[in-house]
Amino acid sequence: MTRKQRRLTLIGCALVVLAIAAGLVLNALRDSIVFFSTPSMVAEKHLGPGKRFRLGGLVEQGSLKRGDNLAVTFTVGDGGATLPVAYKGILPDLFREGQGVIAEGALDATGVFRADTVLAKHDETYMPKDVADALKKQGHWKDDYGAKPGNMPSASAAPTQGAMR
Repeated sequence: MTRKQRRLTLIGCALVVLAIAAGLVLNALRDSIVFFSTPSMVAEKHLGPGKRFRLGGLVEQGSLKRGDNLAVTFTVGDGGATLPVAYKGILPDLFREGQGVIAEGALDATGVFRADTVLAKHDETYMPKDVADALKKQGHWKDDYGAKPGNMPSASAAPTQGAMR
């Protein structure tokens, strides 16, 4: 074999090993690639106790109950299904009923989602695309969920090309 043939063989083998490694990584992460699962998705997948995932949806009205030592329980829904959540810790300032939430944790044996992290949406106009799509699909979407008309930049306020220099 010439040096060129050996080099090409080595490069070819390296590419094959790299492709196999990428395939194994993507296969292992295929369920984790989703940013979060809605309660309906959790019900469809029949996730077992102890499997960690992110749960996203809206905090159901009237479901928030505070206990001792920062213990909180609430229900997360997506319009199709609901899932009870238990959390112990300080909730974000923007957390409230009727607002979007993403909780990280796992289901326990009784079907309660035990969260170790709770994230609230950052303002009243933000909604994750997946939650917005689910709400539109189920007919719960309100037109005022979009951006505020007063905050939209006007065409006259946009910088011209000459101003960018």
